[in-house]
Amino acid sequence: MASKLQRRRRAEHKRYKEDVAREGKPFFPYAIWHDTVMAFVTVAVIIGLACVWYFAAGDTEEGKGLEPGVLGPWYTAEADPGTTSFVPRPDWFFYFLFYLLRVFKWPDSVILGTIGLPTVFLILLIALPFYDRSPERRLMRRPVAMVAAVLVVISMGVLTWKGATAKESLPAENLELVPEWAEKQGFADNEEAVQGAEIFAQAGCMNCHVFEGAGSSNQGAPDLTDVGAGAYFAEYIANPAAFGKSMPAFPDLGEENLRLLGVFLEAAKGEK
Repeated sequence: MASKLQRRRRAEHKRYKEDVAREGKPFFPYAIWHDTVMAFVTVAVIIGLACVWYFAAGDTEEGKGLEPGVLGPWYTAEADPGTTSFVPRPDWFFYFLFYLLRVFKWPDSVILGTIGLPTVFLILLIALPFYDRSPERRLMRRPVAMVAAVLVVISMGVLTWKGATAKESLPAENLELVPEWAEKQGFADNEEAVQGAEIFAQAGCMNCHVFEGAGSSNQGAPDLTDVGAGAYFAEYIANPAAFGKSMPAFPDLGEENLRLLGVFLEAAKGEK
């Protein structure tokens, strides 16, 4: 014997079929026409934006199209493969995920932020037609769906804003921290350790490592605040692969700079 819910669904399905037979329109040409018009509008908007970007950009002494227009220049300066100060940032539509990765710290919870939560939300979206079977389409009569949608929009908006305004550690700013590090760690009188700290602050080390709370912890790179392991680090930085690590090599820093880094890291034994 059919349950009350089954009988209601059958009655709703029957009314739906009757409405289609009485008022429905064939797929061709009505639905195809609507899709064609919408596709044309989308392509027209893309072409329009491309034209604005192309014709609004001006010329500079450095090259054609380098003067930013409404949507920016044609291209920017050539990339420097040897830079150690570039701070990579994603496109604006990934800012929410960019900031989400700051919330989930490596290595304890980064898998949850990068794989766990996105997968859960994707599964919920794929399963939506199967667990949301209500025929009601008026928004005010769908409180659960409305609250969920509003929370998702607000969450992504806040994360996008936070990602767009997130402050990165720049070499010049990191350099200003060296006297504070020297005071806390007790190597202010060690000139070579101070020089090594300045190299550490400017050579891009803080893109992956943290020292005294400054920098970024990426790819599982350890906090070096109290690492204190001596000249071993000069050999390690010059050729990390020899130690079975994935850290990129920095042989171009030169033997003397690597030695100074080793002196600095040897002095990094925590606050005095």
